[in-house]
Amino acid sequence: MIYDTPEDWLAAPDQRVTFFGMSGLGKTHLAQLLRDAGGWFHYSIDYRIGTAYMGEHIADNLKRHAMQVPLLADLLRSDSIYIGSNITFGNLAPLSTYLGKPGDPAKGGLPIAEYRRRQALHRRAEVNALLDTPAFIDRARELYDYDRFVCDTGGSICEVVDPTDPRDEVLTALARSTLLCWIEGDETHAETLKARFDRAPKPMYYRPEILDALWTEHGGDDADPDAFARLGYSALIDARQPRYAAMAANWGVTIRAVDAATARDVTDVTALVADAIGKAARRA
Repeated sequence: MIYDTPEDWLAAPDQRVTFFGMSGLGKTHLAQLLRDAGGWFHYSIDYRIGTAYMGEHIADNLKRHAMQVPLLADLLRSDSIYIGSNITFGNLAPLSTYLGKPGDPAKGGLPIAEYRRRQALHRRAEVNALLDTPAFIDRARELYDYDRFVCDTGGSICEVVDPTDPRDEVLTALARSTLLCWIEGDETHAETLKARFDRAPKPMYYRPEILDALWTEHGGDDADPDAFARLGYSALIDARQPRYAAMAANWGVTIRAVDAATARDVTDVTALVADAIGKAARRA
């Protein structure tokens, strides 16, 4: 780790941390507290994916739908209108909508071949966005004079790395430049997240082997996209937990989600990270 002790972290003029874990457990909450304090550069992996690496795919998909409307098609052909997404840190809907859900097109689903293609695009984009982290640390310092840096990852980071491989390219790049910090949920959090997802199913990224197994058992051309997404999300929560745990054990530290929820300012966040470093050092 780049900080050996809590004191090293607290005294460092260039504090740099990467938060990871399931979406909804506090990663972005902590990152925003740091950013709002001033002097911290907030690097959102999902925002980077949606703008730098998936932006053209998203825009082309929107144009494809617009071309089905004669009025819009004529305006697009004459370059009279512009169609694009307006992704922000707080609204990643264009990326989520593009990723979609597999299943019956009549119910809003995507054919499985197209869905797999978009999944592969997302995986490549996520890896690239994560590998861009060191460059953005330099950019934050050179352009904005920010020495402190927080990387706010997507929930699927554990799907695109191998936490047991000491040579994993992504984890090596992150660990050399930041402190990796898992926001760990418990069984109560898991049930809360499942219930929240059940009310409003959203597109997700799956490792190919998980997607293939789920599709073989529950998929098909007439599959209900939302029903499949609910099954998939439940499977992902169970599958991701040990991968997050291995990332923390082999590459970083852990903050409990229940503690992250109590943070109200930058002092609280840096204290939580310091405490996590101390606990990791005592276990070593």
